[in-house]
Amino acid sequence: MPCDAWLNAFHNPEGAARLVADIRRRTENRAPVRIMEICGTHTMAIAKAGLRSLLAPGVELISGPGCPVCVTPAGELDAALELSARPGVIIATYGDLLRVPGSVRGDTLLRRRAAGADVRTVYSAADGVELARANPNRQVVFLGVGFETTAPGTAACVLDAAETGVKNFSVYCLLKRTEPALRSLLDAPDCGVDALLCPGHVAVVTGAEAFGFLPRDYGLPAVVSGFDAGDVLYAVWRLVCMVCDGTPDLENEYSRLVSPGGNAAARAAVDKVFQPADSPWRGLGEIPQSGLALRPEYAPWDAAARFGLVRRAGTEPPGCRCGQVIRGMLHPEQCPLFGKVCRPEDPVGPCMVSSEGACAAAWKYRPAD
Repeated sequence: MPCDAWLNAFHNPEGAARLVADIRRRTENRAPVRIMEICGTHTMAIAKAGLRSLLAPGVELISGPGCPVCVTPAGELDAALELSARPGVIIATYGDLLRVPGSVRGDTLLRRRAAGADVRTVYSAADGVELARANPNRQVVFLGVGFETTAPGTAACVLDAAETGVKNFSVYCLLKRTEPALRSLLDAPDCGVDALLCPGHVAVVTGAEAFGFLPRDYGLPAVVSGFDAGDVLYAVWRLVCMVCDGTPDLENEYSRLVSPGGNAAARAAVDKVFQPADSPWRGLGEIPQSGLALRPEYAPWDAAARFGLVRRAGTEPPGCRCGQVIRGMLHPEQCPLFGKVCRPEDPVGPCMVSSEGACAAAWKYRPAD
């Protein structure tokens, strides 16, 4: 369907009402269809549009490991905090990481900055390279967090630094890969997911076919979706249709931006700079080949190698249930700390800190008292 026709069909009250009515008709005499979104932007879109309450009880929308800040475990953050205390080091980071605590509650990059550490907020990895050029006598460490969406930009900056001889720039690589994490999640006996809403921006890089393993290996319907309410509602409708009809498949709802094969140039840059590596995830533990590490030829721009960082397990805040929220085992409101000792102004766990966190979304768009 052409983009304009699609927008007219589903981005209006009448079109949305038809989809909701058909979802309710299909699910009224069966157990709820459990659909997991694996993207923090989807989490926010669903909460903002009120889709959970609109589609209940026939559909249960649950959040998965889609927020890169949230899945970064405390031990990784401890290493970043340690780096911030090194003399002559400038930490360059996205804003979401500033308020995420390590193993000690309240110990954040924001607090370290207030105590004198040189921590700078940047909007891209390219800003980190420019910061290094502007401060040739300092070491600039970019905290490279994200999934396949941000990996190409990080790779491009390592290539830029290598090609132009910027030797005081390095990346502390916290990048994650989506497929191994989903396989780990789905292989767990307590998963109970019926279908998956897949992230459109990841698929822009990887191609929608990167999620073909979901129906092929797990018999689960999957739809690659955009991010506004119309996108998500249509994708949920297609997932419900496939679950109820017993016809699992992969569909690309976001075809206006996701092309077959994805972005070959972006993937080539990532493959040139990085290689798959075992990586720890909050809530999921160590998952083989689920992260990215700089290849040996780019070791001079690897902060872990340059500074001899030892990655420790770290400890999670007492009472925090972020790990269970990330696995879809718990809704944010079911955490005993939610809205009590854990609020956006004084968060305990990363799911309340990040702008893409499930707890932050649930709090921001909670029902009026």
